[in-house]
Amino acid sequence: MVLKTFGWSFAVTAIGLVAAVFYGGWQAFGVVAILSVLEISLSFDNAVINAGILKKMSAFWQKIFLTIGVLIAVFGMRLVFPVVIVAISAQLGPIEAIDLSFNDPDRYKELVTDAHPSIAAFGGMFLLMIFLDFIFEDRDIQWLRWIERPLAKLGKVDMLSVCVALIVLLVAAMTVATHAHQHGGGHADKSSTVMLSGIAGLITYLVVGGLSGFFENKLEEEEEREHEAEEQARKSGKQASPVLLAGKAAFFMFLYLEVLDASFSFDGVIGAFAITNEIVLMALGLGIGAMYVRSLTVYLVRQGTLDDYVYLEHGAHYAIGALAVILIVTIQYEINELITGSVGVILIGWSFWSSVRRNKAIAAAGGSDSKAEVSSGV
Repeated sequence: MVLKTFGWSFAVTAIGLVAAVFYGGWQAFGVVAILSVLEISLSFDNAVINAGILKKMSAFWQKIFLTIGVLIAVFGMRLVFPVVIVAISAQLGPIEAIDLSFNDPDRYKELVTDAHPSIAAFGGMFLLMIFLDFIFEDRDIQWLRWIERPLAKLGKVDMLSVCVALIVLLVAAMTVATHAHQHGGGHADKSSTVMLSGIAGLITYLVVGGLSGFFENKLEEEEEREHEAEEQARKSGKQASPVLLAGKAAFFMFLYLEVLDASFSFDGVIGAFAITNEIVLMALGLGIGAMYVRSLTVYLVRQGTLDDYVYLEHGAHYAIGALAVILIVTIQYEINELITGSVGVILIGWSFWSSVRRNKAIAAAGGSDSKAEVSSGV
């Protein structure tokens, strides 16, 4: 099971590390290995969230996620994306940007750093919306009930998550503007960039998430109709018609996963510049990490881990919220990559431990969920 799920990841790791040695010796080998670990630690919460979506998709679309999706994730976000943001921010052509990344890595890093406010605003708003929509929803299973219960009641207010996100974006843009005014020049034009990028992130979430939800609901309706048709077919001896909307629903859920992965990769790409300016080593290291994140996603789905450890999804969403806040804060202030990576791991580890306690409490209470919720102390 492990080899089947992680086989491609092991193969890509071997190829990537060998390529690193040929490219830059054992020092490059160490850099790629560190970047791989960085990407996995920063994106573990991504795997948990992806698993919650991917388990609704067929084996075919899971395979698409691991093949075509990997090409998008590795080559799109980890290789092309850094070049694109440099090209846009420095008003260069793509070829010029690639040439700059190879021949003048220090200037390349400087241009990426200048583009960070717009990247952080876009990614921060997208991830913040995911967290807010989760925390404002009333759900049967609650982890930190003292937080989730009152927020679920507030969530009954229409468009509350959008309002909160826009307020956060407004505060971030005003902070940038105030800082620029106090220190003079420098970042004077960044506040409008932050505002526009944040709104673009919000719109992207609403459009892609809205389409995904629409087709997911349509799929559920069609599955109910198909079930009824199968019942009638068995009685009359006829063959039931297939679900026609499954392809559309799966496609938009796949699209949502890719945008989600893109937003999660922002911090990894930016954090990678703290380790190396070499675009080749960055692509190798982050690409290897991205493969493991995808394999881990499928593993969680096939093992049913999210069903067994019910608070994992909660922990991942809290990690998303923390990452969103960190990204937005880094628009103006620097935050150590160790903090960025450890926050998600701590929250997911805590949620896993709470899930284990809950399962033990359920077993001790003779299978009663309600008693377990009380005794687990969450």
